[in-house]
Amino acid sequence: IFHYQARDGLGLSGVLMRPLGDSELPAPLILMVHGGPEGHRRDGWLTTYSAPGQLAAARGYAVYYPNYRGSTGRGVAFSKLGQSDAAGAEFDDLVDAVDALVEAGIADREKVGVTGGSYGGYATAWLATRYSDRFRAGVMFVGISNKLSKGMTTDIPVEDIMVHTRFNPYTNWQFSLERSPIFYVEKCRTPLLIAGGTADTRVHPSQSLQLYRALKLIGKTLVRYVRYPGEEHGNRRAAARDDYARRLMRWMDHFVSEGNT
Repeated sequence: IFHYQARDGLGLSGVLMRPLGDSELPAPLILMVHGGPEGHRRDGWLTTYSAPGQLAAARGYAVYYPNYRGSTGRGVAFSKLGQSDAAGAEFDDLVDAVDALVEAGIADREKVGVTGGSYGGYATAWLATRYSDRFRAGVMFVGISNKLSKGMTTDIPVEDIMVHTRFNPYTNWQFSLERSPIFYVEKCRTPLLIAGGTADTRVHPSQSLQLYRALKLIGKTLVRYVRYPGEEHGNRRAAARDDYARRLMRWMDHFVSEGNT
């Protein structure tokens, strides 16, 4: 468990996997952000097809699973800290985690990648646009790019209102726009791999398409969009899971570990 302080003094922690052998520090870092945001990562075997931590550590990466504010596992009050503040202090916590890992001599500031699915995909898109200068690569999976349209296309609109945003999706237009990665898309210079299923009702595929189309039209960074036919909010088929894990690691290897542009 790696502990650190957010910029406002809040104590936070997450699960750190050091690179195999611990021989090369500071190491390239992959920040693996959980979804929800009401979820958390416990110390244990965390590798999945969409967050291949041990696989990355075996390839020389430091891997960090941050439990940012709004996560579960620390009581109801803590899990509510992200309400009504999408992409606010909760995602600043992620940048602060990177800074703490760099200061501790674990992570190489010039070699940082970020990935996550669903709300973690939202975080990935946000960090690749709003904080593009800090991240060498991003892999966004079933993620949110436009808060204006997400609330009106999801299959959980009431949960969105009651648990996450605390307001109806057709109100607070400017706030929602400014908390959308699409708002900062012209700043993006982070190579971004976007992926998701064509049958996703939780985060509609149009969220991926909008970000992909904008980045392609701007033409200032490398972007690729992979669509998995028939998959929903996460891949269920073994072939689709295998394909995604391989693409994720190839993307990180090429842009983060090898430093290609």
